[in-house]
Amino acid sequence: MKTSAETVTSSSVACGEPDVNDCVTLVAKATIPTRYGTFMSYCYRVKATDAEHIAFVMGDVSGDEPALIRLHSECVTGDVFGSYRCDCGEQLDMALHYIAAEGRGVLLYLRGHEGRGIGLANKIRAYALQEQGFDTVDANLQLGLPDDAREYDSAAAIVRALGISSVRLMSNNPSKFDTLLKHGIPVCERVALAIPVREENERYIKTKQARFGHYFDENE
Repeated sequence: MKTSAETVTSSSVACGEPDVNDCVTLVAKATIPTRYGTFMSYCYRVKATDAEHIAFVMGDVSGDEPALIRLHSECVTGDVFGSYRCDCGEQLDMALHYIAAEGRGVLLYLRGHEGRGIGLANKIRAYALQEQGFDTVDANLQLGLPDDAREYDSAAAIVRALGISSVRLMSNNPSKFDTLLKHGIPVCERVALAIPVREENERYIKTKQARFGHYFDENE
């Protein structure tokens, strides 16, 4: 497999607007066999925050053909423990299945995005407030925190570093589409992840639709 990421060993890729001193650097790579198949993993560090994102790449994703990708925000409760408060773990699993079925694509796992960027402890505090009746947005605000502190400029930089010219994006989050387009990466298709709405996460999902504009035929 060839991707341009293999040539980015100590160089950086600019993130954000030209006047923003933001970049990502490839710091490690290795082959990782998984239950979904074998991926080449690329670990990138964000200069501004020291966050380390990892791209799981299957097949040759460089070139003109749109690459199937997911920009997946870290969620330890959903991804690791299978929490039904959100749909994150199920999305992660389905996205990897889709990539494996095609034999080509990227799962970009975005560290530092826990709780929409507020961190694990604050996410658990927000859960406690949700149990008192606050929705997922107001719980963050009640803690004096942003409703969504995530950034996707570094994700766009990694997509470019991988030599990807256009994408088929597995997401319902408009911010991810907007950021890729802002950085000149065409989104040719939205690939829906058909995760069933559960009683435990129905309010959470409907809040994302109402207050963040998420597409709702399936979940983020």
